[in-house]
Amino acid sequence: MNKGPVVVAVVIALVIAWIVGGPLLARRRRTRYRARSLDEADRMVLRRRVPVYNALPADVRGRLDGLIRAFLEEKQFVGCQGLGVTPYMKLVIAAQACLLVAGRDEHVYDDLRAILVYPSQFVVREQWHDEHGVVTEEESVLSGQAWDSSRIILSWEDVRAGGHGEQAYNVVIHEFAHYLDHEAGGLDGAPALDNRARHARRAQVYQREFEALRRAVERDETTFLDPYAAHDEAEFFAVTSEAFFEAPREFAGAHPALYDELRAFYRLDPAAWR
Repeated sequence: MNKGPVVVAVVIALVIAWIVGGPLLARRRRTRYRARSLDEADRMVLRRRVPVYNALPADVRGRLDGLIRAFLEEKQFVGCQGLGVTPYMKLVIAAQACLLVAGRDEHVYDDLRAILVYPSQFVVREQWHDEHGVVTEEESVLSGQAWDSSRIILSWEDVRAGGHGEQAYNVVIHEFAHYLDHEAGGLDGAPALDNRARHARRAQVYQREFEALRRAVERDETTFLDPYAAHDEAEFFAVTSEAFFEAPREFAGAHPALYDELRAFYRLDPAAWR
């Protein structure tokens, strides 16, 4: 008896089962994780360390708690340069990362595997190739980086600095906004939507606001948004996301059209929270 075709059929069946069953099992695990609520000790940490948590409507807070539980179960945290990542640090990072997706229903951060945490700002060496093939090497000192679809790098010192003070600064929101922008197939700083008309309008608003900010920065004018947002369209989206969550009422007053587009993207309205 020729067992070759039988073996091939079994292998094909196993591969199909893995392709179909893998995502199904992952969804079931995530559903179980999200059904677990945070304990009171965790909520006390978030009330103290993530001020916006206190302002969340009950329904948003409930979704966020479940997302945090799933995030902590699914993602790996890696301490760098001798840093030990504690449960407290994981909770603070997870809460701020998940805040960005608390209004969304689809799966998010699916490809993300690890969050690398440095004690403070870190050095990244990069190479640039110009149109003539000349290679330029440089070092950049960063507080965070969305390295690729599987890793995000953060400086714990900068994580601690976020969420406090008058400036809309939050490195976790900044880097995870980059991730969502890339995940959504962002175009010119305006994350894509299924609705083409809405995406076209969003791209138009983003481009208009970006160009206005760049001109204001060139004239050395004082701006509500961090001038770093004028660096490029991707940074513009990340910086405006920081302002959207950290200073929503001021942002809505200074840039109402831009705020409305971010509200539609995140499906949240922080300016309406207490």
